[in-house]
Amino acid sequence: MSEYGTAIGFAPEEIDFTASTRSARLKWVIVVDSGLPPGRAVNAAVCTAVATARSVMGLLGDEAVDADGEHYTGLPWVGCSILSADTEKLRAIRAKAAASPDCHVADMPAVAQRIRVYSDFLAMMKEIPTGEMDYCAIGIVGPRNRIDKLVGKLPLLP
Repeated sequence: MSEYGTAIGFAPEEIDFTASTRSARLKWVIVVDSGLPPGRAVNAAVCTAVATARSVMGLLGDEAVDADGEHYTGLPWVGCSILSADTEKLRAIRAKAAASPDCHVADMPAVAQRIRVYSDFLAMMKEIPTGEMDYCAIGIVGPRNRIDKLVGKLPLLP
């Protein structure tokens, strides 16, 4: 279990860099608020991706090496779809994912993009009830069938 309390991840024997992303037991999606301008949408997706990669074991593949010996950081071997949803749908998906013990959720609350000092962000979060929280994006990792049910037929982020 990580310092954030998640036990979601891949055991070493499950990691297969030769397999299709669709055959992995866990699926990773990021759902971004469709009303955000492009720069804020990218920021939100990246922030949730970093939080997810830090908390979910086995998402990142080995580093790559090119023909000249240059090294490249490992990328997610399971892939990650970036989807979009309106504010209400995003909140509903987040609530269902957070209630599911077999899913890891990484949030980007909207207030995070308005505050420049992290301790101020932490203090502001204590003032907002969960049911009133707005999200710029959420990252979810969980069993493939559960994630598919949660995100339905959401479109890819344009």
